[in-house]
Amino acid sequence: MILVTGSVTARPETFDEILKLSLDHVRRSRAEPGCISHAVHTDCENPLRLVFVERWADRQTLLAHFGVPASRDFVKALQSLAAEATPIDIYDATRIEKL
Repeated sequence: MILVTGSVTARPETFDEILKLSLDHVRRSRAEPGCISHAVHTDCENPLRLVFVERWADRQTLLAHFGVPASRDFVKALQSLAAEATPIDIYDATRIEKL
């Protein structure tokens, strides 16, 4: 499984637009092959920061997701609306059932 985390910090005047774009992106991404889960959350310590958590079946499905024109358009839109750079981290993860 591939785990992706990322975030975007909006400027006060761009938050509503970033939130709408983010929710549209998350909902669209959930329908893609190989998407296990895709969510966006508000940071409790910084309400202008949205945090993304995604789980993908494998590297190939994640690469396909990155190749979707709507995904590329989403990233470009965020870059123009964000207050700062939008970090993303990708992990190759194995679920541990019980400790």
